[in-house]
Amino acid sequence: MSVRLRAVSLSLIAFTLLVGGAMGCLQSVVCKPRVRRENIVVYEVSASIDRSPTVVEENSPIVLRYRTPYFRASAGVVMPPVPRNETWTVGWIQACTQMEFYNTYGDAGVSSWELPELREGRVKAISDSDGVSYPWYGNTTETVTITGPTSKPSRLTVSMNDNFYPSVTWAVPVGESGAPALTRVTRDQSFITWLVALNTVTREKILLQTVRWRMRVDIAVDPMMPLGSRATLVSRTHQEQPLILSNNEPIPPNALARPNANDAQVLMWRPRRGPPLVVIPSK
Repeated sequence: MSVRLRAVSLSLIAFTLLVGGAMGCLQSVVCKPRVRRENIVVYEVSASIDRSPTVVEENSPIVLRYRTPYFRASAGVVMPPVPRNETWTVGWIQACTQMEFYNTYGDAGVSSWELPELREGRVKAISDSDGVSYPWYGNTTETVTITGPTSKPSRLTVSMNDNFYPSVTWAVPVGESGAPALTRVTRDQSFITWLVALNTVTREKILLQTVRWRMRVDIAVDPMMPLGSRATLVSRTHQEQPLILSNNEPIPPNALARPNANDAQVLMWRPRRGPPLVVIPSK
């Protein structure tokens, strides 16, 4: 679609919303405009993962680091006029629905980052908010807030991105030995990302779009090799692309409130022999 045609289309959307709202007022004795799903237009929704491989870094004698490609989501939204005394925020909410994150140290054992409530099936999802902007993933490009009264439709764009850039110790994370022992890093994590309009006063939520995506990493490590030559990416070069769902999925309560995934996760050490040990507790 050309830029000119796109501008015309969006102008028609705005005109339709204005006329529709006006007709509704003319047909009622008292005009009580209300933001409804059918009055919100969502366009140009995109969700993708960069088509680049995970990059493994061996710059530190203490930790291996890896940087995954970015997940990116963006959408245009046209909101109808917002009544007086109402404020609406439109943006992205994200939750982790599954996480397997294992670091193998040969025959010594495995360390793992875990979300206990999710792992044990007590919740369906854990918030992936930035830890400040609940329930939103973030509060910069991720959200736009509209405060009423507004006399005409508001056109806005919200976008977000996410990737992994963790550190994994070369040595077993417990004990006094600092010798490299890491032999494998595997990670498989799934997310649901929702585009939502939220009335900040009444907390009414209007679900606009749902995206599912997954990130997988598999790194083989030879601890006997010199630093800079130990790790090899063995997982697929490109990640599976996200799914923009035709039918929205409901947002579980835990996806909207504290704790977020970073605060809820626990680092466990599971030796080949002996009981498991909590290395880093949840916050």
